[in-house]
Amino acid sequence: MSTAIINISSLVTNDPSLGEGPLGLVQDAAVVIDGDRVAWIGESSKAPATDNAVDAGGRAVVPGFVDSHSHLVFAGDRTAEFNARMSGRSYSAGGIRTTVAATRAASDEALEANLLRYLGEALRQGTTTFETKSGYGLTTHDEARALRIAAAHTDEVTYLGAHIVAPEFADDPDGYVALVTGEMLDACAPHARWVDVFCEKGAFDGDQARAILEAGKRHGLVPRVHANQLGHGPGVQLAVEVGAASADHCTHLTDTDVDALAQGSTVATLLPGAEFSTRAQWPDARRLLDAGVTVALSTDCNPGSSFTSSMPFCVALAVRDMGMTPDEAVWSATAGGAAALRRTDIGRLTPGARADLALLDAPSHVHLAYRPGVPLVSAVWRRGVREL
Repeated sequence: MSTAIINISSLVTNDPSLGEGPLGLVQDAAVVIDGDRVAWIGESSKAPATDNAVDAGGRAVVPGFVDSHSHLVFAGDRTAEFNARMSGRSYSAGGIRTTVAATRAASDEALEANLLRYLGEALRQGTTTFETKSGYGLTTHDEARALRIAAAHTDEVTYLGAHIVAPEFADDPDGYVALVTGEMLDACAPHARWVDVFCEKGAFDGDQARAILEAGKRHGLVPRVHANQLGHGPGVQLAVEVGAASADHCTHLTDTDVDALAQGSTVATLLPGAEFSTRAQWPDARRLLDAGVTVALSTDCNPGSSFTSSMPFCVALAVRDMGMTPDEAVWSATAGGAAALRRTDIGRLTPGARADLALLDAPSHVHLAYRPGVPLVSAVWRRGVREL
Protein backbone atom coordinates (compact mmCIF):
# COMPACT_ATOMS: atom_id res chain seq x y z
CA MET A 1 0.00 0.00 0.00
CA SER A 2 1.16 3.52 -0.80
CA THR A 3 0.26 6.62 1.20
CA ALA A 4 0.68 10.30 0.39
CA ILE A 5 0.91 12.82 3.22
CA ILE A 6 -0.10 16.07 1.55
CA ASN A 7 -0.49 19.75 2.48
CA ILE A 8 2.62 19.77 4.67
CA SER A 9 3.47 23.36 5.53
CA SER A 10 7.19 22.72 6.02
CA LEU A 11 8.99 19.41 5.47
CA VAL A 12 12.43 18.72 6.98
CA THR A 13 14.26 16.28 4.68
CA ASN A 14 17.85 16.76 5.95
CA ASP A 15 18.92 16.69 2.29
CA PRO A 16 20.01 20.10 0.95
CA SER A 17 19.61 18.85 -2.62
CA LEU A 18 15.85 18.56 -2.07
CA GLY A 19 15.13 21.91 -0.49
CA GLU A 20 16.30 25.01 1.30
CA GLY A 21 19.32 25.14 3.61
CA PRO A 22 21.03 22.34 5.55
CA LEU A 23 17.64 20.91 6.54
CA GLY A 24 16.54 20.66 2.91
CA LEU A 25 13.26 22.37 3.77
CA VAL A 26 10.44 21.91 1.29
CA GLN A 27 7.44 24.23 1.64
CA ASP A 28 3.86 23.16 0.81
CA ALA A 29 5.19 19.63 0.51
CA ALA A 30 4.11 16.03 0.24
CA VAL A 31 5.73 12.71 1.18
CA VAL A 32 4.81 9.46 -0.53
CA ILE A 33 5.35 6.25 1.44
CA ASP A 34 5.47 2.89 -0.35
CA GLY A 35 5.81 -0.05 2.00
CA ASP A 36 8.41 0.84 4.63
CA ARG A 37 10.26 3.38 2.47
CA VAL A 38 9.95 6.96 1.30
CA ALA A 39 9.14 6.80 -2.42
CA TRP A 40 8.76 10.48 -3.35
CA ILE A 41 9.29 14.00 -1.95
CA GLY A 42 8.10 17.22 -3.55
CA GLU A 43 5.48 19.93 -3.80
CA SER A 44 2.07 18.85 -2.59
CA SER A 45 0.35 19.84 -5.85
CA LYS A 46 2.61 17.45 -7.78
CA ALA A 47 2.21 14.38 -5.59
CA PRO A 48 1.57 11.19 -7.57
CA ALA A 49 -1.55 9.09 -7.12
CA THR A 50 -1.45 6.68 -4.16
CA ASP A 51 -3.70 4.14 -2.46
CA ASN A 52 -4.28 6.43 0.52
CA ALA A 53 -3.90 10.11 1.34
CA VAL A 54 -3.46 11.90 4.65
CA ASP A 55 -4.02 15.66 4.79
CA ALA A 56 -1.44 17.26 7.08
CA GLY A 57 -3.60 20.38 7.26
CA GLY A 58 -0.74 22.85 6.99
CA ARG A 59 1.36 21.25 9.71
CA ALA A 60 5.08 20.47 9.69
CA VAL A 61 6.76 17.08 9.24
CA VAL A 62 10.20 16.09 10.51
CA PRO A 63 12.14 12.83 10.28
CA GLY A 64 11.54 10.52 13.22
CA PHE A 65 13.93 11.34 16.05
CA VAL A 66 16.97 9.09 16.45
CA ASP A 67 17.78 8.63 20.13
CA SER A 68 21.31 7.24 20.00
CA HIS A 69 22.00 7.00 23.75
CA SER A 70 19.68 5.54 26.38
CA HIS A 71 19.70 3.13 29.33
CA LEU A 72 16.23 1.56 29.34
CA VAL A 73 16.73 -1.94 30.74
CA PHE A 74 16.50 -1.30 34.47
CA ALA A 75 14.30 -1.61 37.52
CA GLY A 76 13.78 0.55 40.57
CA ASP A 77 13.45 4.23 41.28
CA ARG A 78 15.92 6.94 42.30
CA THR A 79 13.53 9.70 43.30
CA ALA A 80 15.26 10.11 46.67
CA GLU A 81 18.62 10.62 44.98
CA PHE A 82 17.13 13.24 42.61
CA ASN A 83 15.44 15.00 45.50
CA ALA A 84 18.70 15.10 47.46
CA ARG A 85 20.58 16.39 44.43
CA MET A 86 18.04 19.16 43.89
CA SER A 87 18.60 20.01 47.55
CA GLY A 88 22.33 20.45 47.09
CA ARG A 89 24.08 17.10 46.83
CA SER A 90 26.38 16.74 43.80
CA TYR A 91 26.04 13.99 41.19
CA SER A 92 28.54 11.13 41.07
CA ALA A 93 28.71 7.76 39.33
CA GLY A 94 28.06 5.92 42.60
CA GLY A 95 24.27 6.16 42.44
CA ILE A 96 24.29 3.56 39.66
CA ARG A 97 24.72 0.87 42.35
CA THR A 98 21.16 1.50 43.56
CA THR A 99 19.78 0.63 40.14
CA VAL A 100 22.10 -2.38 39.86
CA ALA A 101 20.61 -3.92 42.99
CA ALA A 102 17.03 -3.37 41.80
CA THR A 103 17.74 -4.64 38.30
CA ARG A 104 19.39 -7.83 39.51
CA ALA A 105 16.33 -8.56 41.66
CA ALA A 106 13.81 -7.95 38.86
CA SER A 107 12.35 -10.65 36.63
CA ASP A 108 12.82 -10.66 32.85
CA GLU A 109 9.13 -9.86 32.50
CA ALA A 110 9.40 -6.81 34.76
CA LEU A 111 12.46 -5.51 32.92
CA GLU A 112 10.77 -5.90 29.54
CA ALA A 113 7.57 -4.26 30.74
CA ASN A 114 9.59 -1.29 31.97
CA LEU A 115 11.45 -1.07 28.66
CA LEU A 116 8.20 -1.11 26.68
CA ARG A 117 6.75 1.62 28.89
CA TYR A 118 9.55 4.02 28.07
CA LEU A 119 9.60 3.05 24.40
CA GLY A 120 5.93 3.96 24.25
CA GLU A 121 6.65 7.32 25.84
CA ALA A 122 9.42 7.98 23.34
CA LEU A 123 7.30 6.99 20.34
CA ARG A 124 4.54 9.39 21.41
CA GLN A 125 7.17 12.13 21.31
CA GLY A 126 8.38 11.25 17.82
CA THR A 127 11.28 8.85 18.46
CA THR A 128 11.34 6.10 15.83
CA THR A 129 14.87 4.72 16.39
CA PHE A 130 16.59 4.20 19.71
CA GLU A 131 19.81 2.75 21.02
CA THR A 132 19.88 1.24 24.48
CA LYS A 133 22.49 -0.31 26.73
CA SER A 134 23.04 -2.91 29.38
CA GLY A 135 25.02 -1.76 32.41
CA TYR A 136 22.68 -2.25 35.36
CA GLY A 137 23.40 -5.94 35.88
CA LEU A 138 27.21 -6.13 36.09
CA THR A 139 27.21 -9.92 36.25
CA THR A 140 27.56 -12.17 33.23
CA HIS A 141 24.00 -13.46 33.66
CA ASP A 142 22.39 -10.06 34.21
CA GLU A 143 24.25 -8.26 31.45
CA ALA A 144 23.44 -10.98 28.92
CA ARG A 145 19.75 -11.05 29.81
CA ALA A 146 19.51 -7.24 29.57
CA LEU A 147 20.92 -7.38 26.06
CA ARG A 148 18.58 -10.20 25.03
CA ILE A 149 15.60 -8.20 26.25
CA ALA A 150 16.76 -5.06 24.45
CA ALA A 151 17.57 -6.90 21.22
CA ALA A 152 13.95 -8.02 20.94
CA HIS A 153 12.98 -4.38 20.43
CA THR A 154 15.88 -2.66 18.64
CA ASP A 155 18.87 -3.45 16.45
CA GLU A 156 20.92 -0.79 18.26
CA VAL A 157 22.02 -2.65 21.38
CA THR A 158 25.13 -1.74 23.37
CA TYR A 159 27.13 -3.88 25.79
CA LEU A 160 27.99 -1.68 28.78
CA GLY A 161 29.34 -4.15 31.29
CA ALA A 162 31.86 -1.38 31.99
CA HIS A 163 29.33 1.05 33.47
CA ILE A 164 30.96 0.97 36.90
CA VAL A 165 32.98 -1.63 38.74
CA ALA A 166 30.54 -4.19 40.15
CA PRO A 167 30.13 -3.95 43.94
CA GLU A 168 31.60 -7.44 44.41
CA PHE A 169 34.83 -6.24 42.78
CA ALA A 170 35.16 -2.97 44.70
CA ASP A 171 38.59 -4.05 45.98
CA ASP A 172 39.62 -5.70 42.71
CA PRO A 173 38.84 -3.42 39.75
CA ASP A 174 41.38 -5.20 37.54
CA GLY A 175 39.55 -8.44 38.24
CA TYR A 176 36.32 -6.83 37.08
CA VAL A 177 37.97 -5.58 33.89
CA ALA A 178 39.13 -9.16 33.28
CA LEU A 179 35.52 -10.35 33.66
CA VAL A 180 34.16 -7.62 31.36
CA THR A 181 36.73 -8.45 28.68
CA GLY A 182 36.45 -12.22 29.12
CA GLU A 183 33.54 -14.38 30.20
CA MET A 184 31.00 -11.54 30.26
CA LEU A 185 31.98 -10.30 26.81
CA ASP A 186 31.76 -13.83 25.39
CA ALA A 187 28.19 -14.12 26.69
CA CYS A 188 27.09 -10.64 25.66
CA ALA A 189 28.69 -10.02 22.26
CA PRO A 190 26.20 -12.20 20.32
CA HIS A 191 23.34 -9.93 21.45
CA ALA A 192 24.99 -6.53 20.81
CA ARG A 193 26.22 -4.30 18.02
CA TRP A 194 28.20 -1.85 20.17
CA VAL A 195 30.58 -1.84 23.14
CA ASP A 196 30.67 1.11 25.54
CA VAL A 197 32.61 2.15 28.65
CA PHE A 198 32.14 4.88 31.25
CA CYS A 199 35.60 6.46 31.11
CA GLU A 200 35.43 8.72 34.14
CA LYS A 201 36.79 9.21 37.63
CA GLY A 202 34.89 6.77 39.81
CA ALA A 203 34.37 4.35 36.92
CA PHE A 204 37.18 3.32 34.48
CA ASP A 205 40.46 5.06 33.68
CA GLY A 206 41.95 5.44 30.22
CA ASP A 207 43.98 2.23 30.24
CA GLN A 208 41.07 0.15 31.52
CA ALA A 209 38.72 1.72 29.00
CA ARG A 210 41.10 1.06 26.11
CA ALA A 211 41.42 -2.61 27.10
CA ILE A 212 37.64 -2.99 27.25
CA LEU A 213 37.01 -1.30 23.90
CA GLU A 214 39.76 -3.23 22.13
CA ALA A 215 38.39 -6.51 23.51
CA GLY A 216 34.96 -5.56 22.21
CA LYS A 217 36.38 -4.80 18.79
CA ARG A 218 37.96 -8.25 18.66
CA HIS A 219 34.46 -9.66 19.18
CA GLY A 220 33.08 -7.59 16.30
CA LEU A 221 31.55 -4.81 18.40
CA VAL A 222 31.96 -1.15 17.46
CA PRO A 223 33.06 1.23 20.25
CA ARG A 224 31.13 4.06 21.85
CA VAL A 225 32.44 5.97 24.88
CA HIS A 226 30.89 7.82 27.82
CA ALA A 227 33.47 10.61 27.74
CA ASN A 228 34.29 13.79 29.67
CA GLN A 229 30.99 14.14 31.48
CA LEU A 230 32.13 14.86 35.04
CA GLY A 231 35.51 16.41 34.29
CA HIS A 232 38.47 16.54 31.94
CA GLY A 233 39.88 13.14 31.10
CA PRO A 234 41.10 10.82 28.36
CA GLY A 235 37.68 9.66 27.13
CA VAL A 236 37.23 11.84 24.04
CA GLN A 237 40.71 11.32 22.67
CA LEU A 238 40.47 7.59 23.39
CA ALA A 239 37.18 7.48 21.47
CA VAL A 240 38.80 9.05 18.41
CA GLU A 241 41.88 6.84 18.75
CA VAL A 242 39.90 3.57 18.72
CA GLY A 243 37.53 4.71 15.97
CA ALA A 244 34.45 4.99 18.18
CA ALA A 245 31.21 5.89 16.47
CA SER A 246 30.49 8.44 19.19
CA ALA A 247 31.89 10.14 22.25
CA ASP A 248 28.91 10.85 24.49
CA HIS A 249 28.48 13.75 26.94
CA CYS A 250 31.55 15.84 25.89
CA THR A 251 30.92 18.41 28.60
CA HIS A 252 34.50 19.15 29.70
CA LEU A 253 36.72 19.56 26.65
CA THR A 254 40.18 20.95 25.98
CA ASP A 255 41.09 22.50 22.64
CA THR A 256 42.96 19.26 21.89
CA ASP A 257 39.77 17.27 22.49
CA VAL A 258 37.81 19.49 20.12
CA ASP A 259 40.52 19.28 17.47
CA ALA A 260 40.58 15.48 17.74
CA LEU A 261 36.82 15.30 17.20
CA ALA A 262 36.97 17.74 14.30
CA GLN A 263 39.70 15.77 12.54
CA GLY A 264 38.20 12.31 13.17
CA SER A 265 34.94 10.58 12.32
CA THR A 266 33.67 10.24 15.90
CA VAL A 267 30.35 12.01 16.52
CA ALA A 268 30.02 14.17 19.64
CA THR A 269 26.71 13.14 21.21
CA LEU A 270 25.42 15.75 23.64
CA LEU A 271 22.94 14.79 26.35
CA PRO A 272 21.37 17.95 27.78
CA GLY A 273 18.89 16.02 29.92
CA ALA A 274 21.82 14.98 32.11
CA GLU A 275 22.94 18.55 32.70
CA PHE A 276 19.35 19.62 33.34
CA SER A 277 18.85 16.84 35.90
CA THR A 278 22.18 17.27 37.67
CA ARG A 279 22.49 21.08 37.50
CA ALA A 280 25.88 20.58 35.86
CA GLN A 281 27.75 22.67 33.34
CA TRP A 282 26.15 22.63 29.89
CA PRO A 283 28.14 21.23 26.96
CA ASP A 284 29.26 23.97 24.57
CA ALA A 285 27.63 22.85 21.34
CA ARG A 286 28.52 26.12 19.63
CA ARG A 287 32.24 25.50 20.17
CA LEU A 288 31.96 22.02 18.64
CA LEU A 289 29.85 23.08 15.68
CA ASP A 290 32.10 26.03 14.87
CA ALA A 291 35.07 23.64 14.85
CA GLY A 292 33.35 21.40 12.31
CA VAL A 293 32.47 18.53 14.67
CA THR A 294 29.42 16.39 13.84
CA VAL A 295 27.02 16.73 16.78
CA ALA A 296 24.14 14.48 17.82
CA LEU A 297 21.52 15.07 20.50
CA SER A 298 20.11 12.28 22.63
CA THR A 299 18.10 11.84 25.81
CA ASP A 300 20.45 9.64 27.89
CA CYS A 301 17.19 8.34 29.37
CA ASN A 302 18.13 6.58 32.61
CA PRO A 303 16.73 6.49 36.16
CA GLY A 304 19.57 8.40 37.80
CA SER A 305 20.87 11.40 35.88
CA SER A 306 18.45 12.03 32.98
CA PHE A 307 15.03 10.51 33.45
CA THR A 308 13.46 11.88 30.26
CA SER A 309 12.45 10.08 27.08
CA SER A 310 11.62 13.32 25.25
CA MET A 311 13.77 14.28 22.28
CA PRO A 312 11.73 17.50 21.78
CA PHE A 313 12.65 18.50 25.34
CA CYS A 314 16.34 17.92 24.56
CA VAL A 315 16.01 20.00 21.38
CA ALA A 316 14.59 22.88 23.44
CA LEU A 317 17.38 22.61 26.04
CA ALA A 318 20.06 22.57 23.32
CA VAL A 319 18.69 25.73 21.78
CA ARG A 320 18.14 27.54 25.07
CA ASP A 321 21.32 26.57 26.92
CA MET A 322 23.90 25.05 24.56
CA GLY A 323 24.18 27.63 21.81
CA MET A 324 22.46 25.71 19.04
CA THR A 325 20.04 27.19 16.52
CA PRO A 326 16.68 25.45 16.12
CA ASP A 327 17.80 24.12 12.73
CA GLU A 328 21.03 22.69 14.20
CA ALA A 329 19.23 21.08 17.11
CA VAL A 330 16.63 19.38 14.91
CA TRP A 331 19.35 18.13 12.55
CA SER A 332 21.36 16.78 15.49
CA ALA A 333 18.30 15.00 16.92
CA THR A 334 17.60 13.28 13.60
CA ALA A 335 20.48 13.08 11.10
CA GLY A 336 23.06 13.58 13.85
CA GLY A 337 21.69 10.63 15.81
CA ALA A 338 21.76 8.54 12.64
CA ALA A 339 25.42 9.47 12.12
CA ALA A 340 26.19 8.42 15.70
CA LEU A 341 24.69 5.02 14.87
CA ARG A 342 26.42 4.93 11.47
CA ARG A 343 23.07 4.70 9.71
CA THR A 344 22.10 6.29 6.39
CA ASP A 345 18.57 4.89 6.15
CA ILE A 346 17.12 6.91 9.03
CA GLY A 347 17.25 10.51 10.27
CA ARG A 348 16.29 11.90 6.85
CA LEU A 349 13.31 11.91 4.51
CA THR A 350 14.59 11.17 1.02
CA PRO A 351 13.57 8.59 -1.58
CA GLY A 352 14.80 5.19 -0.43
CA ALA A 353 15.11 6.15 3.25
CA ARG A 354 13.07 4.36 5.87
CA ALA A 355 9.64 5.93 6.22
CA ASP A 356 10.05 7.20 9.79
CA LEU A 357 8.48 10.60 10.35
CA ALA A 358 6.59 12.75 12.82
CA LEU A 359 3.75 15.14 12.08
CA LEU A 360 3.86 18.19 14.35
CA ASP A 361 0.87 20.15 15.56
CA ALA A 362 2.72 23.28 14.44
CA PRO A 363 3.56 25.01 11.15
CA SER A 364 7.35 24.69 11.56
CA HIS A 365 10.02 22.53 13.20
CA VAL A 366 11.13 25.68 15.04
CA HIS A 367 8.16 25.20 17.37
CA LEU A 368 9.98 22.27 18.98
CA ALA A 369 12.20 24.86 20.70
CA TYR A 370 9.71 27.74 20.57
CA ARG A 371 7.06 25.82 22.58
CA PRO A 372 9.04 23.78 25.11
CA GLY A 373 7.13 21.19 27.08
CA VAL A 374 4.12 21.22 24.74
CA PRO A 375 3.18 17.82 23.22
CA LEU A 376 3.52 18.84 19.57
CA VAL A 377 3.82 15.39 17.97
CA SER A 378 0.36 14.51 16.64
CA ALA A 379 1.16 11.48 14.45
CA VAL A 380 4.10 9.13 13.91
CA TRP A 381 4.92 6.74 11.07
CA ARG A 382 7.58 4.09 11.68
CA ARG A 383 8.72 1.82 8.87
CA GLY A 384 5.81 3.18 6.86
CA VAL A 385 3.18 2.20 9.45
CA ARG A 386 1.20 4.81 11.31
CA GLU A 387 1.87 4.12 14.99
CA LEU A 388 0.19 7.16 16.54
